[in-house]
Amino acid sequence: MKNSKIWGHLALFCATASWGLMAPVGKLVMAAGIITPLLLTNFRIVGAAVLFWIASLFSKPEKMARKDIILLAGAGLLGIVLNQGGYIFGVSFTSPGEASIITTTSPIWVMLLAALFLKEPITWLKGGGIAVGACGALILVYEGGNLAQGGDNPLLGDLLVWGAQICYALYLTLYKGIIVRYSVISVMKWMFTFAAIAMICGSFPAYLATDWSAVTAPELLGSAYVVVFATFLAYICIAIGQKRLRPTLVGMYNYVQPIVASLVGVYLGLDRFTLVKALAVVLIFSGVFLVTKSRAAKSDAESAPEDTLQRQPE
Repeated sequence: MKNSKIWGHLALFCATASWGLMAPVGKLVMAAGIITPLLLTNFRIVGAAVLFWIASLFSKPEKMARKDIILLAGAGLLGIVLNQGGYIFGVSFTSPGEASIITTTSPIWVMLLAALFLKEPITWLKGGGIAVGACGALILVYEGGNLAQGGDNPLLGDLLVWGAQICYALYLTLYKGIIVRYSVISVMKWMFTFAAIAMICGSFPAYLATDWSAVTAPELLGSAYVVVFATFLAYICIAIGQKRLRPTLVGMYNYVQPIVASLVGVYLGLDRFTLVKALAVVLIFSGVFLVTKSRAAKSDAESAPEDTLQRQPE
């Protein structure tokens, strides 16, 4: 069980690190204005769906109940379409700094929803860990200097980003049971299939209006990174973490993203690493450690929560 948890932590770190690196890569891809946020979101979802179907051809066949496939349609809408779409469109209306601050509330919503649906206790250690981690993430956001950039409709943008965090928190809590029950490839294959159908139906005109001949090699390579690493492999890692750790602890790894984004900025010469940022990193990992040591996290070794959406008989 201990080794299982270690793999869960490593998987979550890899996933959130790839998402943190996606921020500068995504900006590079969209800088010329040819590949829009909507198209990049489509690339992520449709491309990952194709990769999961290919991966399923090389994995052990698994029979899935029709009812569970329908449930995964809801998981795809919450955890992929509404989460990613809400965030990307929200950022387009508000400032990156405000969006980053709202994103730091995600573990709080996961903790509250896990307590409501999974009866996961809210302990002082867990609450304190989330607060400590949030302080570290906020320090990185303020140190990054993004707060001065405004948006066309900050209120709408903030609401969309906030809604995206709620959708992701619902996904982590409501679908814990079904994700544990089946293999990662089977679950993700159906989730991304339903998400891809929804995205293609809503954005087909954007495909037709794009001048694909003007897309450059760096934009294609950046898009490939977003699809393969920041989506396909990242969601596999998230599912591995969900199988091994409580939803609240999974949500805590959201704080790793600003660390990676900050380090990339330092590497590219767009930022510099200071003692304040070092303190922020220490606070974030201290917060993760405290949540790991909470009573709810320890109970992982004793029991796994039931699926709140109705468990199929074994």
